[in-house]
Amino acid sequence: MMDFGPLWLSAQLAFVTTVILILLGAPIAWWLSQTRSRWQPVVQAIVAMPIVLPPTVLGFYLLVVLGPHGTIGGWWVRVTGDALTFSFAGLVIASCIYSLPFAVQPMQNAFESLPRKNIEAAWTLGASKLDAFLSVAVPLSTRGFVSAIVLSFAHTLGEFGVVLMVGGNIPGETRVVSIAIYDHVETLNYAAAHRLSLVLMLFAFVTLFGMFLINRRWQAR
Repeated sequence: MMDFGPLWLSAQLAFVTTVILILLGAPIAWWLSQTRSRWQPVVQAIVAMPIVLPPTVLGFYLLVVLGPHGTIGGWWVRVTGDALTFSFAGLVIASCIYSLPFAVQPMQNAFESLPRKNIEAAWTLGASKLDAFLSVAVPLSTRGFVSAIVLSFAHTLGEFGVVLMVGGNIPGETRVVSIAIYDHVETLNYAAAHRLSLVLMLFAFVTLFGMFLINRRWQAR
């Protein structure tokens, strides 16, 4: 019988992470697409680093920073009395950092493809920069937002190294589906590992197929 606990926990983690990444990533993507600052390549490199860094390296430094004696983790303990490491909140922070480029880059590409005249027209009509962003840039960049949502959710759902380093393997708290699969393989329970792996494979195919289908229809328009 399939254990749905890790699947449900992974879905919760992916949903919360995706919502946070869209809210935080959109302003970053907009700034990267519009700025001519000399710091733009630096920020862009920092955002993209999780793509090339081994998950265990990123997870190790997050464990240090978020731990009870770390800069952020120590402050969190003093405020809440609980540790960030080996908790769902710690997984959310780690997942947001690990999946950040998968949210920012699609939105940045969408913003960069916008005709400049549309934004300038909004400014000439009296719209502030924030109004132009919300009323013009965001609606015209729907494809980028859809891609960012799909990629962020799917990438978070399949995390392993980072969540294992930061969250460990606590049933009902940090035992996400990727760690559950690893546990089943370790105990030679291949049937259970196969069931969970098959669910992830089907989900990955359906989400990517849906995203490509939507993009194809938009291109046809």
